[in-house]
Amino acid sequence: MPSSRTTSNYETLPAALESRPRRRINLFWRTFFFLAILLFGSIIAWLQTFRAVETEPRAIQNAQQLAILVNTTRVALRYSDPISRVLMIKALAEEERVRILLHEPKDVFEPYVSDEFGERIANELTGRLGDGTLVAGMVNGQKGLWIGFSVGGDAYWLLTDPSQLGPSRTSTWAIWLMTAAALSLAGAAVIARLINQPLKQLSFAASRMRDGDFDASRLDEQVATSEVREVNIGFNRMAAQLSKIEQDRVVMLAGISHDLRTPLARLRLETEMSVADPDARQHMVEDIAQLDAIIDKFLDYARPEPAHLEPILLNEVISKLLYAVAEYPDMNVTVSVPDNTRVLADRVDLSRVIANLLENSRRYGKSSETGMAQVEISARISEAWVLVKIRDHGNGVAPEVLPRLTNPFFRGDVARTEATGAGLGLAIAEKTVLRMGGLFSLSNTSSGGLAAHIKLRRG
Repeated sequence: MPSSRTTSNYETLPAALESRPRRRINLFWRTFFFLAILLFGSIIAWLQTFRAVETEPRAIQNAQQLAILVNTTRVALRYSDPISRVLMIKALAEEERVRILLHEPKDVFEPYVSDEFGERIANELTGRLGDGTLVAGMVNGQKGLWIGFSVGGDAYWLLTDPSQLGPSRTSTWAIWLMTAAALSLAGAAVIARLINQPLKQLSFAASRMRDGDFDASRLDEQVATSEVREVNIGFNRMAAQLSKIEQDRVVMLAGISHDLRTPLARLRLETEMSVADPDARQHMVEDIAQLDAIIDKFLDYARPEPAHLEPILLNEVISKLLYAVAEYPDMNVTVSVPDNTRVLADRVDLSRVIANLLENSRRYGKSSETGMAQVEISARISEAWVLVKIRDHGNGVAPEVLPRLTNPFFRGDVARTEATGAGLGLAIAEKTVLRMGGLFSLSNTSSGGLAAHIKLRRG
């Protein structure tokens, strides 16, 4: 008799159900990433090229202006009287921010070579003012642009602010670089979306067609891009042909079912009325019932329509199934499922899957010692999924046979010996679980027996 218990000897699920899929960058972000790298590289190359092209003429222009200022100062100092000289030096300091100082022999200075731009200015000034010209970046610990020149045997320093000579300010360059980067990223996102949108639609249509929804897999055949249009047209034609093949198969199987069930019903009636031996009559009736059940299996496997998913209570589904198998004298079921466990599934399909697995365990999972099928149903919640396991304590199956158990019409050695089915039970279970957006697998347990693992989304 079925029973329920709170403890569970839940074993680890196979890697196919338990392991998380490895995170991968989708096509949109990969395209966006490569476009962003390309655009950033182009911006940096353009920036360096612009600065290299700008540095030379700006350095020459600044050196020319400084040379004119030094020559003008030199002429003024040479031909002005002492009073006018003092007034001129004062006016230069106040209006032009240029100081004229005496060059003392004890002055300590450092060359003005701060960067490539400064070195270019220093060389240009030396070439324009003569070899005796000194260009310093610091004199007696005071920073600035110092230009040493002589007038009538007297040595002077001309001090000016070097910040007025350089290229455009760093803040301006940063603002323009950030603006260009933002516009480039926005453009890369738009381009990546335009490139990947048709592929995304194709991927969605393929997934819907895989689930049997051929109507939702139709793509736009009027897109502007010729290559995408040709792909969409070919995909739609392929989907239409597959839909027709699927419909023809269903019609064919339905016709076979209709044509076979009528003579089977007559044969059953005639058998019950004409065969005198009760045992022979019972065996013949069971054979006819088995043929009728095999027809149902064919129709279940060929059913093309997608499942209707809704949040359902797993405990309720299992309770109803336990009531249905309560009268089996050769089967004992124990259950360990958390209360109020909800899964996103089709109620009828999930009931058929679990009932199919219970029946499979009752037939092939009996213990060789007791002759009873000890079946355990357990479940646990793992993030957004519910992991269900149905296991028996039979002999299990050979490892080389295990991957083939879900193949249509394949039966293991025990199943072949008994020959009570068409070999579609586990194939139907796997196909039904996949149609509900879950995963299904089989494995041998470490303590003996076969375990069926079902992974469904939480309701």
